[in-house]
Amino acid sequence: MEPFRTLRSRTVVLARQNIDTDQIIPARFLKITHRAGLGRWLFADWRYQPDGGPRPDFILEQPEARGARVLVAGDNFGCGSSREHAPWALVDWGFRAVISSSIADIFSNNAVKNGLLPVRVDAGFHARLLAEPGAEVSIDLEHRTVRLGDGTEATFPLDPFARYCLMNGVDELGFLLGQQEAITRFEEARS
Repeated sequence: MEPFRTLRSRTVVLARQNIDTDQIIPARFLKITHRAGLGRWLFADWRYQPDGGPRPDFILEQPEARGARVLVAGDNFGCGSSREHAPWALVDWGFRAVISSSIADIFSNNAVKNGLLPVRVDAGFHARLLAEPGAEVSIDLEHRTVRLGDGTEATFPLDPFARYCLMNGVDELGFLLGQQEAITRFEEARS
């Protein structure tokens, strides 16, 4: 997992509410157990026409979305089933953070374990982001803040261990493996 402390990016706005994990990555694409390539199917039912061709009016198909690393979504993002493929698809497409006023807990847990930062902001700040597609934002993970170009700032909650893992580019297993020396000392002392 790639570590980060700050992230500066333009935003992509998908203002729909109640975007569930089946809309993020439809179930028919869950046959694989690896992450690579899932970004192609991100929001597939909205992004592609029935014949498989892209819908040029969908935001991810527009030039201004290319290179953006922050998705601003409507309320209640990531609801529904607990599929880990949803954050995999978002990260594979290139997103490192999702901002909303509410993000489902199970999705949030899966997101941080896969290098995607779920950012919950207050309704007023969220409304401003929704109204300004393509806004430049700076996310400071150490201070848990999101800042707009004009200096307007909002804070967001984040579990301290999740924050540590994101800042250091490790998942839970990587963290445990990094504790091998302490684990060995503990086990030897018990013997």
